[in-house]
Amino acid sequence: MNARTPLVAPVAGLPRPARPSLCVVVPVHNEIDVLPLFLERLGAVLTMLPVVPEILFVDDGSRDGSLAWIERAAVTDSRIGLLQLSRNFGKEAAMTAGLDHAEAEVVVVMDADLQDPPEQLPRMLDAWFQGNDVIVMKRRSRNGDSPGKRIAAAAYYRLLARVGEIPIPVDVGDFRLMSRRAVLALRTLPERNRYMKGLFAWIGMPQVQLEFERPARAAGNTRWPLMKLIGLAADGLTSFSVLPLRFAGVAGMLAACFALVMALVYAGKTVLFGESVDGFPTLIVSIFFIGGLQLCGLGILGEYVGRIYTEVKQRPLYLRQSYRPARQQSDRLERQSV
Repeated sequence: MNARTPLVAPVAGLPRPARPSLCVVVPVHNEIDVLPLFLERLGAVLTMLPVVPEILFVDDGSRDGSLAWIERAAVTDSRIGLLQLSRNFGKEAAMTAGLDHAEAEVVVVMDADLQDPPEQLPRMLDAWFQGNDVIVMKRRSRNGDSPGKRIAAAAYYRLLARVGEIPIPVDVGDFRLMSRRAVLALRTLPERNRYMKGLFAWIGMPQVQLEFERPARAAGNTRWPLMKLIGLAADGLTSFSVLPLRFAGVAGMLAACFALVMALVYAGKTVLFGESVDGFPTLIVSIFFIGGLQLCGLGILGEYVGRIYTEVKQRPLYLRQSYRPARQQSDRLERQSV
């Protein structure tokens, strides 16, 4: 059976259980420096919450000892589950894998670098008890980011909000809480080019935004270099808008206008000063006009065709190497089945 199709149709309007099961999905890629502190802070918060907790670490091809550390921690902490992917598939695929394996009534997605503070979980759970299916965490600030990255991120989120076919919240990352109903809805979305922020917004459902101060990384270095960020931004624009295709036409018109200006400049220069090379103005203007029009259009078309090519191949989003659910969660599911 297709893992991306829910076995039971989501049902709205059900009362919230007093002590729900909660799964925290944590994608991990080379985070050995921060994992001990992350588990300490998250564990302390989960102990205070009225939930049956599970911490599902998704190892996305770590090479720094993160996997071995999680395996050791799971021996002494029954709340820890581990999903190991066969290689590094990227954060979007790792989040998808975690959501595919999360069976709790409440699911939280958060990063291990502590830029998503675990101390926000009580506020998020309170909002879920009030009947919301999705609780998104909006960054009030971006501490630890360079000024250039802050400006670029702010501009990108606002551009995406304007050109996208669906409203995607501004300054909101992947840190969020979802009901079982929302998770099942996400599992029905099969696309390979996954921009999770857009998919989270696409499913709709009752939701609320909570603001928080985003701290700097607690340890280690960012796993998002410039080229990966540019690729993610391109995924967001091409997955939820066709405006770049229309931009190709606009860019071609601008190139034609610029070519016209150059033609007038060369004509004036020829009249005033003469031209030593016959035919050069006409040739250069024609090359610029045709080349600019074609290259701009082909580049944008290539982005969309490349994503169509990826979808047509129908390769799985990720390959699972091993999966060990939390012992505490396994015991709960066994009691429910009896």
